[in-house]
Amino acid sequence: MNTLNKKGIPEKRLLSVKETGIYLGRSVVSIRELIWAGKLPCVRIDRRIHCDIYDLEKVIENHKTVYTY
Repeated sequence: MNTLNKKGIPEKRLLSVKETGIYLGRSVVSIRELIWAGKLPCVRIDRRIHCDIYDLEKVIENHKTVYTY
């Protein structure tokens, strides 16, 4: 994953719960539930909760399935 945007400025690695919801197409409440259930890794800094974009990519890859009919 390229961590620099088109201007050569580093992109954010840690996303807020709201940004994580947007990234995964889920609500803030569902993201919090996934974190509390231990299904989504998080980074806690003081009282703030963030999600590492690399962990989100791993979660996406690990949950891919192929359906055959």
